[in-house]
Amino acid sequence: MRNLTMLMDYYELTMANGYFETGHKDTIAVFDMFYRKNPDGGGFVVSAGLQMLIDYVQNLHFTDDDIEYLRGRNMFSEGFLDYLKDFKFTGTIEAVPEGTIVYPNTPIVTVTAPVIEAQLMETMLLLCINYQSLIATKACRIVRAAGESVVMEFGARRAQGPDAAVWGTRACYIGGVNVTATVQADLEFGIKAVGTMAHSWVEFFPNEFESFKAYAEIYPDDCTLLIDTFDILKSGLPNAIRVAHEVLEPMGKRLKGIRIDSGDLAYFSKKIRKKLDEEGLDDCLIVVSNSVDEYLINSLNTQGAKIDSYGVGERMITSKSDPVFNGVYKLVAVKDGDIFIPKIKVSENIEKITNPGKKKLWRIYNRETGQATADLLTLENETVDTSKPFAYVDPARPWKRRTFENVDAKPLQVTVFKDGELVYENPSLKDIQTYVKEQLKNEIWEEEQRFANPHIHYLDLSKKLYQVKDDLLATVQNMV
Repeated sequence: MRNLTMLMDYYELTMANGYFETGHKDTIAVFDMFYRKNPDGGGFVVSAGLQMLIDYVQNLHFTDDDIEYLRGRNMFSEGFLDYLKDFKFTGTIEAVPEGTIVYPNTPIVTVTAPVIEAQLMETMLLLCINYQSLIATKACRIVRAAGESVVMEFGARRAQGPDAAVWGTRACYIGGVNVTATVQADLEFGIKAVGTMAHSWVEFFPNEFESFKAYAEIYPDDCTLLIDTFDILKSGLPNAIRVAHEVLEPMGKRLKGIRIDSGDLAYFSKKIRKKLDEEGLDDCLIVVSNSVDEYLINSLNTQGAKIDSYGVGERMITSKSDPVFNGVYKLVAVKDGDIFIPKIKVSENIEKITNPGKKKLWRIYNRETGQATADLLTLENETVDTSKPFAYVDPARPWKRRTFENVDAKPLQVTVFKDGELVYENPSLKDIQTYVKEQLKNEIWEEEQRFANPHIHYLDLSKKLYQVKDDLLATVQNMV
């Protein structure tokens, strides 16, 4: 397991040294990690990255070399450097389980720990959750657009580095992709690796037919041929059909599929399907790649394309259409004795004003339909009594009187680390993927799943939490 303790922004160290020097090394602080805007204008995010965060926290420590490096910067006290020698995480982490459908401004991860510990993990926590949630969400959009067609992850060579390739594939799987071209992802996570040939295979042989024939003889039970090296309709397709009839059928085998990686995918897929069916190869699958994403897939569907499987590369593994996930990590409370003192960040941008205090995140379900009506933030010690109307505040319309009725309320976060010890077992990757599918099928409104102008999922506040926020805003105003 890699030690990534030093993967942090330098200001985390200067603040940590400052907390130490001002006598606050044991002061407990609470930080919330959340995001402000759904990528691609979507209706939700598929949360991911918790397993990487767990691995990081379990191996959180400073080596002798790390401390020598910090000593060489001549900015940190010897007392602080001594403190780092025995450093480990001793706090509590609560998080939504991986695969949970989440919305803007809802805490995905909450860290309650001595302030130095909580501060030093900021960068890595955001790195884990931001990237993988972004990619899981993008993959989910692409899989939903593909419908019954299979989506394969082909993005490693265009990912931003090895970790993005491998952990990005894991995030794609959470979003609904079942196979990958990346062998390392199969080794580490058990995501089935698949692949056939590249254009170089076809170019290597004296002619296209000989390349197809050689491949079919070696892999007769799993023969998919790449037919766009020279000319799809005049060369590639006829040669693939010839191999199917002259090489595979005498062996009692069938041509599994053909793949195209260029050209007008809708036009060629319809031409190919017609010819394959005429040749008695109606079971031969058509696989396409070439800068595919949910927008292209929707267009292809509109054009009546005949595509059985999509190989999706850079547009999924980089979330090319919206490549930055805006997750943030904000201080929301500091413990004084037995009391958590709420803290707030105020901004001229209303969306950047934080929800203060140590809180609890609930999902509200319609009791009759089982669908998620809204999310609710309360103070940590509040309970939501759904046996009677529960009054809440819509922060966008605080003057309106609102109540939840005939609903059930479910806490969303689970305890992952307690007093520094791992107390949570992340589900299997398959179970996480299934969890995503079940939420989308049974809990999340279809209107929230639209790609364009989705219904906005509401985040409401309990009356007590809203009062705390309002009081803090008034206090800040008086300080100005």
